[in-house]
Amino acid sequence: MTLRPSSSSCSWRFHLFPSFHGPDVRVSFLSHLRKQFERNGIIMFNDQEIQRSQIIKPELTRAIQESRILIVVLSQSYASSSWCLNELVEILKCEETAGRIVMTIFYKVDPSDVRKQIGEFGEAFKKTCEGRTQTEIQRWTRALTHVANIEGEHSLNWVNEADMIEKIAKDVSDKLNATPSNDFDSMVGLEAHLEKLKSSLHLEKDGAMIVGISGPAGIGKTTIARALYNQLSSNFPLRYFMENVRGIYRRIDCDQHGLKLHLQEQLLSKILNHDGMKIFHSDVVYERLQNQKVLIILDDVDHLEQLDALARDVSWFGHGSRIIVTTEDQELLKQHGIKNTYHVNLPSNEEALGIFSRYAFRQSTPTSGFKDLAERVVELCGNLPLGLRVVGSSLREKNEDEWDAVVHRLETNLDRDIERVLRFGYESLHETDQILFLYVAIFFNYIDNDHVKSMLSSTHLDERHGLNTLVNRSLIDISSKGKVVMHKLLQQVGRQVIHRQEPWKRQILMDAHEISDILEHGKGTRAVSGISFDTFETGQVFISASAFKRMPNLRYLSVHTRWHDKNDRVYIPEDMEFPPRLRLLHWDAYPSKSLPPKFYPEHLVELNMQESQLEKLWEGTPRLTNLKKMELMESWHLKELPDLSSATKLERLDLAWCQSLVEIPFSLSNLHKLKVLAMFACSNLQVLPNTLNLASLKVVNMAGCSRLRKFPDFSTNISSLKLSNTLVEQVPASIQHWTRLRFLDLSYNEKLKTLENLPEGASHLNLSYSGIEKVSDCIKGLHGLQHFNLSGCRKLESLPELPPQLMFLSANDCESLKSVSCPFYTPNAQLNFTNCFKLGQQARRAIIQQSFLDGWALLPGREVPAEFDHRARGSSLTLHCSASSRFKICLVVAPNHQIREYRVSQLLCRRIGKCELDLSSVKVYRIPRFGTEHLFIFHSGCIEDDQSVSEIVFEFSSKLHDFEIVECGVQILTDEIERSAMCLNPAKRLKTTLSEQ
Repeated sequence: MTLRPSSSSCSWRFHLFPSFHGPDVRVSFLSHLRKQFERNGIIMFNDQEIQRSQIIKPELTRAIQESRILIVVLSQSYASSSWCLNELVEILKCEETAGRIVMTIFYKVDPSDVRKQIGEFGEAFKKTCEGRTQTEIQRWTRALTHVANIEGEHSLNWVNEADMIEKIAKDVSDKLNATPSNDFDSMVGLEAHLEKLKSSLHLEKDGAMIVGISGPAGIGKTTIARALYNQLSSNFPLRYFMENVRGIYRRIDCDQHGLKLHLQEQLLSKILNHDGMKIFHSDVVYERLQNQKVLIILDDVDHLEQLDALARDVSWFGHGSRIIVTTEDQELLKQHGIKNTYHVNLPSNEEALGIFSRYAFRQSTPTSGFKDLAERVVELCGNLPLGLRVVGSSLREKNEDEWDAVVHRLETNLDRDIERVLRFGYESLHETDQILFLYVAIFFNYIDNDHVKSMLSSTHLDERHGLNTLVNRSLIDISSKGKVVMHKLLQQVGRQVIHRQEPWKRQILMDAHEISDILEHGKGTRAVSGISFDTFETGQVFISASAFKRMPNLRYLSVHTRWHDKNDRVYIPEDMEFPPRLRLLHWDAYPSKSLPPKFYPEHLVELNMQESQLEKLWEGTPRLTNLKKMELMESWHLKELPDLSSATKLERLDLAWCQSLVEIPFSLSNLHKLKVLAMFACSNLQVLPNTLNLASLKVVNMAGCSRLRKFPDFSTNISSLKLSNTLVEQVPASIQHWTRLRFLDLSYNEKLKTLENLPEGASHLNLSYSGIEKVSDCIKGLHGLQHFNLSGCRKLESLPELPPQLMFLSANDCESLKSVSCPFYTPNAQLNFTNCFKLGQQARRAIIQQSFLDGWALLPGREVPAEFDHRARGSSLTLHCSASSRFKICLVVAPNHQIREYRVSQLLCRRIGKCELDLSSVKVYRIPRFGTEHLFIFHSGCIEDDQSVSEIVFEFSSKLHDFEIVECGVQILTDEIERSAMCLNPAKRLKTTLSEQ
């Protein structure tokens, strides 16, 4: 089976092409992987009918070129096959010339063996090279070195191969979803935009960079940024397209500081894949991303505070990072100091005609007989891409008379502004689709597609057909994340349509003053199906008992209230009745202690009463058979929840900051579709159901439930669990079998003394400021663990052997810590031992002597250790050596107590190679704050492979002037020293992978 060729210039036949050594994996690992791909609808090239030979066959080359993703399965005997090696060269050529995504799987082989061609892998490679030309060998060597540096899955890191296969299939699906095969192929002029942007991004440079894209609304900034993101994202370990920053900023009701924190939470939750992240100070983005290579798109920014919150300074991000900002306001980019900008101009007449033709005729030029009409419509649309899309889609398959009528209508609007052009797209819809358009514009923009369908079901609308119609008419998009997205200009069209309707005919009410009058005097009509307004616009609102009696068809009610504004008040009588058909009830800061006695929620799909004055919801047990989301966060006075046994469709329950809540009803254990349970800071919560063993439950946040004593019984399917700041004393032994659990937070649990059992699949483990006295030896078996936080564990005296893949270890303020495992082997980790003053000599030796690749260590100390045999007082040091030498550096740093405002310090390391022309490089290291003299140890690679360099100068400085360099020392790393460092790991599970860059 193959994919149908697209209408674009590039025809994809396969989703994925695998390169592998058959005897190693074909009938085992690869067969299982293929099955999983088939289940996920991923079409993989099958080479069974191709006879292998020394020379790569044309049909195989063609299959590589016609596959969207190329995946290399590297095994012990991969390099024993010249076929595989030639295939690899072709794959990497396709990556370089055609921008294909290349993924890697290291199956029972160490990446460093592949990179350096050593070990069993290297022996197989040497045999293959026998009798080959030097050119051929060099080509293969470069290919193996390159592919080994591509981040991928390591089978040795997985306890369960089935879980690894599932993860690989998900990653492939995500990449296919993120890089649609032909979504951008038909966009006229897009390649020219992308080429100019790429030159502005200077991707060949290591430093981080912020680039701005500016231009008027509707011109295609988001489309260009999305296409660029899709092309570049595979080169960045962490990436996120943050859409509609303007909308996120305006939806949140809090002060400037709170708004900034919310934006940062949104960014970090997505880019770190840590849903529901909460942060409490504005340096967290800086602290978490400072050493990460990230690609971030900040789309539709319209306020300086948004940039200040999300990308205050380029130093927030690691080397090679690229931050791209789209905005209508060029001045905003200047104010933020973004000098590297790209302005999107209107397309030329020829390009505009091409864009229009793609939507009107599904081809690059107008159909015969329609060219003059098409050119006239393009002129009337003012060459604006959004207008060309909307009008072109509306005219598709219309006859000449209908075209004439459209041209006439556009011509009679003398000013022909963009709103009038876009309004034509709305007016061309059937009446029921027009209503659906207005619902999306007012209630459902940026809402999950499935949730929108649930909201619209049981109405006279055909929601599935209607949404497809809006997509086909270019009036909405369904994002890669499944959200319904409408451009803000089209939203404005919807608002204007409602504004111009006769008041008694309006189905949707959105004028705050009009709504206030209607609710106070009961003037509603049967036509009304939706109400959305912000009481901030009216000040006080008085709602009568009969306010909704004349609106029996009201389905969507959204009331936004800024509860902290004293002039912003809503008054509700106790005997008020809500209409019986409500599907959405969103009421911020609801002022009453309970919902009205006559409240019938059986049609309700979403109940959102955040920041309410509610003490309880309702009496009795009404039917809740349609309820999917219940959000009651920050309802400080809520004391009880109703019986939820009938809410069999409930997927999300958010009770964060409900500080008066004592008990969760036992009916919760019957909600078999519940995915997210958020109970953050329910500080009086004590009673939970005996079991929450729900297979559907994935994310649980009980952090801050400070009276909770018992560890709940959860399903093994859970992926994120936060139980910080509770009274939990023990963790069940069964947690080691929770193979899907990636994030476990048990911080600030002072009664937790030991943790004997750990989840095998954990990648983030937070035990900071807990009462932990010992870390279980089994932690070395957590092959996927990347972040381990032990900060402030004041009773912890020793550290066992840690997994070598660890990236971050925070052990600062562990004031009793005396010993660590010897040898200490985490070559890529950033090791923070700040204020660990009781570290013994053997522990200090183990930390200092470990082989650092991309990591570093910070620990107390007042003088450079003896093995750093090149030393100097102060902040600079000159060495006589070759540029190809590698170095290990130790600095004695002392804080400047007069500067306290920074939470993280920045060290600049400049290396200057002295020859006829100075060769210099600068690297910035971001290190935690420290209160006394400390040692900072890190690795520095080669400057340049240039034997003419005989002298290298190291210069160190504090970028923020918050510490000084007391002494510096350098150790030149010889092969003997590196071999000794490799031997520090007796198990040799992971060989050292010293940087060759």
